[in-house]
Amino acid sequence: MTFSPPLIALANYLAGEFDNKSQALSQPAWYVHLRLWIRPVPIFREDSITLFAEQANVINLDLPYRPRILRLRQRETIEVEFYMFEDLATAQGAGQNKDLISQITPDKIKFLPDCTLRVATQELVLGKYSFETTPITEKPCSVTYQGITFQVFLGFKANADELLTYDKGIDPKTGKGTWGALMGAYQFNKRQDFSEELNEENRNS
Repeated sequence: MTFSPPLIALANYLAGEFDNKSQALSQPAWYVHLRLWIRPVPIFREDSITLFAEQANVINLDLPYRPRILRLRQRETIEVEFYMFEDLATAQGAGQNKDLISQITPDKIKFLPDCTLRVATQELVLGKYSFETTPITEKPCSVTYQGITFQVFLGFKANADELLTYDKGIDPKTGKGTWGALMGAYQFNKRQDFSEELNEENRNS
């Protein structure tokens, strides 16, 4: 399928290894020093560009957490659908191990119906864009794992130079944040570019 230039640009901006070192050093009381991996996944190729994401504290890079799937789709606007893994352990470490990416298949993940984001696109100069998300529904994004249901706010801004993430856990009783971007966005810079893996997928499809 032929994708729009903005959708391709968004996928290229997101595909990479990121960290928030500068932010963590300047505001250590509020921001953990994280490493974030976002890699292309060869599924849903017929109508989407799909990415795997997970993160880790830099002092525990061998213990990544929050593995998830982002499916970028072109509708009236760009939308990002979120999926979680039926068994989180099957995907743990795929951000650092490209071989594990090829083992991710649609039967191992499940769609999170209230966790889709709508993406607003601003063209800055020819071929360069800025993206900002908003939830597509007012219903809280809910994730159930091992019989426990969690509420999560998802959101990000992205351009060619920076990725800002607003993900945070929400206490369903109080509506207050419990973890994540409680004091504002995590400010990530790309340290390694994985966008070439998108091109590899196109050559192999």
